[in-house]
Amino acid sequence: MKTSPKTFIISLVLFVLSSTFTQAQDDVLSQLDEIAIIDSKVMMPMRDGIRLATDIYRPKAEGTYPIIFSRTPYNFNTWVDGKRRLREAKRAYDFVKKGYAYVVQNERGRFFSEGEWDILGVPLTDGYDAFEWMKNQPWSNGKIGTLGCSSTAEWQMAVSALDHPSHAAMVPQGFGAGVGKVGDINEQGNWYRGGVEQMLFFSWLYGVEQDKFKPRIPEGASQEDLKRISRFYDLAPKNPPVDMSEALSHLPIQDILKNINGKHEIFDKMIRRKPNDPDWYKGGLYHDTMEIGTPSFWFTSWYDVSITPNLALFNHVRQNSKEAFIRDNQYLVIAPTLHCAYTRASENTVVGERSVGDARLNYDEQITKWFDLWLKEKSNDFKETTPRVQYYTMGSNEWQSAETWPPEDTQMNTFYLNSEGSANSRFGDGKLTMAKAKQDYPDQFTYDPMAPVPSYGGNVCCTGNAIKGGAFDQKEMEARNDILVYSTDILKKDTEVSGFIESTLYISSDVKDTDFTIKLIDVHPDGTAYNLDETIQRVRYREGYEKEVFMEKGEVYKLELTPMSTSNVFKKGHRIRIEISSSNFPRFARNLNTGGNNYDESDGVIAQNKIHHSSQYPSQIRLPIAK
Repeated sequence: MKTSPKTFIISLVLFVLSSTFTQAQDDVLSQLDEIAIIDSKVMMPMRDGIRLATDIYRPKAEGTYPIIFSRTPYNFNTWVDGKRRLREAKRAYDFVKKGYAYVVQNERGRFFSEGEWDILGVPLTDGYDAFEWMKNQPWSNGKIGTLGCSSTAEWQMAVSALDHPSHAAMVPQGFGAGVGKVGDINEQGNWYRGGVEQMLFFSWLYGVEQDKFKPRIPEGASQEDLKRISRFYDLAPKNPPVDMSEALSHLPIQDILKNINGKHEIFDKMIRRKPNDPDWYKGGLYHDTMEIGTPSFWFTSWYDVSITPNLALFNHVRQNSKEAFIRDNQYLVIAPTLHCAYTRASENTVVGERSVGDARLNYDEQITKWFDLWLKEKSNDFKETTPRVQYYTMGSNEWQSAETWPPEDTQMNTFYLNSEGSANSRFGDGKLTMAKAKQDYPDQFTYDPMAPVPSYGGNVCCTGNAIKGGAFDQKEMEARNDILVYSTDILKKDTEVSGFIESTLYISSDVKDTDFTIKLIDVHPDGTAYNLDETIQRVRYREGYEKEVFMEKGEVYKLELTPMSTSNVFKKGHRIRIEISSSNFPRFARNLNTGGNNYDESDGVIAQNKIHHSSQYPSQIRLPIAK
């Protein structure tokens, strides 16, 4: 068979790129070997005798060093198919070069670590025990900083509350699944939003939870044996690929993992937990009854699944910590990216379909200064040069700074829902106005749980191919009659919304229980409608998560939704819009409208849901508008 010139050129380019990448890997690995003592598969003992697999990289030069500690459920083995790979080597090299020891460890039950795994790596004391072991090493200066994103960050808050004296600073990034309850927000580690299951964990657990019959190294194996074995066997079996867009549609939802042959023991117990189940308070989640005792540099992003609870936690620590020293040493970054995608910002950062401009930031420089300040006890200019809150404003496409969140110069403005009773779809008559409607012309829509509103873009994570995260044009979605659409008049000037977006709806239904969703939209002059944030509320929890209160047909109920969050300039000529419906699937599990458990049901009931708006029923959205 002859090879065409075009095919030959493509093959040559791929070969050159592959060779360049391999050379870059080899360069980093050889540079790391030159400056670091690498001690892999150290089995760090916990108080109950379980040993956790740990890799340690520390400078060859004599002396004691501060430690950057990364604890994770993910695989960090540096050997794949008998060859060394970068994995953690690049980060290790960067920190060792700066005068730190870098330590990465697997949670118990993960890969080479002994014991049984549970979400967030309980028992919580494992983090404390790791600090205790590290501070006593002869190469340690006794100062430890924690670093990581997502599941490598989420354990840090609760461990901080244990107040180990060596835990001198932390940098949690994308940490929402570590937040249980903060004030009125009761998400229990992103499992819930407004009392509704967020289906990201259904997909995530399938991808990460290894089978109970997976191969295991016998307890007590020596470090030498583990190092040898890790060169050809990294204990990282993968489940077969699954079409999550189809898998998440299965009913009842308690059988979703079983239906795709996934390990489901952890899922089975969590799917049955109600939002205020006592078991949520026994694991590794941080709750607002716990005292964070560590200077913290928080990293969040607008299109992450947990932006509102993340920001609420930052405010909670700043306002409620018992120590002024801790309150004063909390800093925050809010990037316009997806989950853990901070460093992917470029000169033209595109999130979903929307360009938000040049969103780059000197993350590494700031994090290094933060750790230098707390772990090396050397004065630097971090506090003088780093704003308390750095946030990216979309629309104007610029980094801004403030001393608080929301920024001090914002003021809440109330926009009321208004229509003549036909707000269905973008072709309807729904409006957002500064004045309340005089009479109640409720907007009614049909919610069929067997034909839910599909999730399209949004503030998501970890759902496989089921949802693409970010901003996408909602215009076609808004043609559905089961979506109510309310828009302002065309804006006469640029309007910056930065902060928490609050909403109150007055609702009624002909079923015992249902959900209501809301989505904030930036509508461009050409009709393009970009989503900013979204939330949901299960009506049975409208009076709190300690009890379930069902509806009576024909009665009107007040419903407060969990706040949304953004920083966005709605440009002159744009419109501010909200969408209201009763489903956003599979971002959130469907309410089958029966008033039953929902998780063990397969048959739904069609609901006729209404939004009321009048002087008596002032359904509204409250926007923090910059002065």
